Amino acid sequence: MKIEPVYSTKHGEAYLGDAERLLRWLCRKGCRHEAQMIFTSPPFPLNRKKKYGNLTGRRYVRWLTGFARLFADLLKPDGSVVLEMGNGWEEGQPTMSTLPLEALLAFKKAGRFHLCQEFICFNPARLPSPAQWVNVERCRVKDAFTRVWWLSRTPRPKADNRNVLTSYSESMRRLLEKGTYNPGLRPSEFVIGETSFLKNNSGAISPNVLALPIADALAELSAEPFNVLSIANTSSSDSYQNHCREVGVTPHPARMPAKLVEFFMRFLTGPNDLVIDPFAGSNTTGAVAERLGLRWKSIEIERAYLEASRARFEGLPSQSPVSCTSSAETASRSNRVRGKAVAMWAGKVAV
Repeated sequence: MKIEPVYSTKHGEAYLGDAERLLRWLCRKGCRHEAQMIFTSPPFPLNRKKKYGNLTGRRYVRWLTGFARLFADLLKPDGSVVLEMGNGWEEGQPTMSTLPLEALLAFKKAGRFHLCQEFICFNPARLPSPAQWVNVERCRVKDAFTRVWWLSRTPRPKADNRNVLTSYSESMRRLLEKGTYNPGLRPSEFVIGETSFLKNNSGAISPNVLALPIADALAELSAEPFNVLSIANTSSSDSYQNHCREVGVTPHPARMPAKLVEFFMRFLTGPNDLVIDPFAGSNTTGAVAERLGLRWKSIEIERAYLEASRARFEGLPSQSPVSCTSSAETASRSNRVRGKAVAMWAGKVAV
């Protein structure tokens, strides 16, 4: 049976179907060891069913683990897997489930991955949950973050934090202007040299806490502004949601923040690299990759979600479906687009 994308763009293709079956097909069609990053938010390991089709309990651990070797087969030797995973709660009681951590550890072991770093994606605008324990019994505070796990096949995958610098704090800007500060031994026992902080690197190194707009409000409570990325996910009138309303389609209930995707693409990939999202939902991954000039392959099992995701690419040129290119072909093609794409990478992530 011939497999065709539901739609394609200048840089990528969106496929409808079961992720495991289509990923194996991509391996056979030339994508083996070609992906620089697999970025995805699989259905969360909750203990109750959601409309978007998550598995529950121990079945989730077995299901996610089944993708580990397949992801490893698709990745380049220096490629990365980035998984966003939400927290879970035990059914009927105000205690957290360890299922997300068990699933991660089982996935890591099965794929022989290295755990490079844990990120926290903080969403202060998230509705209070779990409702029974937070709103009704008032015995817990609201769960306002998800974990994002960065794994790789090697301890030193492709990564460059200079591509995701954030703005200097006001105190750091004053320090650079003044050119002096108090060097010497700190309580942490680190010794700060005379010129350790006087080099202007055009921005501060990003932390592994990725926050939403409340960062500005929180900063007012401290003399030192919070050095975090601002990742909004509260829009109700973007092109995707407007399109869903126009055609009477329910938007995907767990949409990925575009700035979260952009952060990891800039951090862990380069011009014309291939990014794969096997649980694409509304295909934020493909849309961000398209804008950055990355090649992309997205897979979604629900046709309504995939069809609605076309709205993210309105006005962009389309092309006939193409298969993955070999490494040599990729390098040649990359040289043709490098000038424009490198210029895009030179800019910092919007904060």
